[in-house]
Amino acid sequence: MPDRIRVLELRSVWGTGGGPEKTILIGTERATRSRFAVTVCYIRDARDRVFGIDKRASALDIDYVEVRERHSFDRSIWGALKALVRERQIDIVHSHDYKTDLLAYLLSRRTNVIPLATSHGWAGSSVRERFVYYPVEKRLLARFPRVIAVSSRIKAELVERGADAARVTVLLNSIDPDAFRRRPDRVAAIRAEIGIQPDEFVIGAVGRLEKEKRYDLLIDALAALAPKHPQLRLALVGDGTLAGALGDQARRLGVSEACRFLGHRLDIASLYHAFDLFVQSSETEGTPNAVLEAMAMETPIVATDVGGTRELAAPDVHAIIVPPLDAEALAAGVDRAIADPAGRASRAAAARRRVETDLSFDTRTRRLEAIYEELMSGVLHA
Repeated sequence: MPDRIRVLELRSVWGTGGGPEKTILIGTERATRSRFAVTVCYIRDARDRVFGIDKRASALDIDYVEVRERHSFDRSIWGALKALVRERQIDIVHSHDYKTDLLAYLLSRRTNVIPLATSHGWAGSSVRERFVYYPVEKRLLARFPRVIAVSSRIKAELVERGADAARVTVLLNSIDPDAFRRRPDRVAAIRAEIGIQPDEFVIGAVGRLEKEKRYDLLIDALAALAPKHPQLRLALVGDGTLAGALGDQARRLGVSEACRFLGHRLDIASLYHAFDLFVQSSETEGTPNAVLEAMAMETPIVATDVGGTRELAAPDVHAIIVPPLDAEALAAGVDRAIADPAGRASRAAAARRRVETDLSFDTRTRRLEAIYEELMSGVLHA
C-alpha cells in the first residue's frame, strides 16, 4: 500500500451547486494530509455563466482543478480525465452524481483506479432524469465496490435496485460546528439588515427555489397562520426557476409584505441569526445540509420527514418533524413551535450538542478516510 492514498473527488454541476459542494470542498480541506492527497475536479460546462465553485474553492487550501466541456456530451473530457489520473497518480476516483459515476466506472475499467461513489439522492424532476439517468445510475452503482449513501433511505433504494447491502455504507452529511456558531450579539444587526423589526417572528428557509423544496406549501402555511400571528415573517434564502412564481403566489395570498426573497447569498451562517425558526418544507431530500446548519446555529427547526432528515434531527428531541406534502401539517408544526418557547430552546440546545459530536466534519472525514483505507487494502475491492 502506498504511503499516501491519492483520491480524485469528481463532480459535475451547474451554477453554484448545493449541499454536496460543502461536503466535498470542506471535507477535502479537513483531510489527513500526511496520509491522503486529495484533488477536487469539477467538470465545468462552457455554457454555464454563473458557475461559482471555483470561487469557493479558491478560499480554501485545497488542490482544485477543472475539466472544461463544450456541452453535456463532450467526449474530449475523457482524455483530460485520463491525463489527470495519470499526472496525479490517482488511486481512488470518488464520484458524486450520475454523470461522474459513469466516468468513475469507465476510468476503473481503463486504468487501475478504484471507483467509489457517494449517492446524495435523486432530486431532479426532469423526465430524462427520472426515467433514464437515475434508473441507469442505480443499476451502475450496484457494480461499484463501495457506495456511500447519505441516508438510510437512499441505501434502501440502492439495495432494492441490486446493490449489495454490505457494500453500501450510510455516512450522514456533516458540518463544521466552529464555522456555524450562534453569536447573540449579531442578531439585532442582521435582522435590521433584511428589514425585520424586533417584535416580528421570522421563519427562515434556505435552498434552491425549485419544485422539490415545496416553498409553495410553506407560503400556503404562512397565509394560513397570518391571521393568528400577524407578526409572522418568512425569509427565503436562495434562487431558482420558481422565484417569480413564488412571488406571484405570495401576492395572490396577500402575504407578499410578510415575505423576504433574499436571493442567493454567501453569508448563510450570518443569516441564521435573523431566524426565530428554520423550516424545511421539502418533498424530497438526501441528508439536508440546511437542517445541519440550523442545528449548528441553535435555530429551532420544523422539518418534513423526508430523506435522512430524522437521522440528523430526531423527532421532538432536535426538531419538530411533520409529514411532507401537507401545508396544514406544516402550519401546525410552526404554530406549535411559536407557542412553546421552552421547547424551542431545549430542542435547539440538543441539536447543537449533536453537531459538535456525531455530525461534525472532522468525525465524518475520519469515517470517510477509513473507507479509503479499506478500499486500498483490498477488503472491499472486487
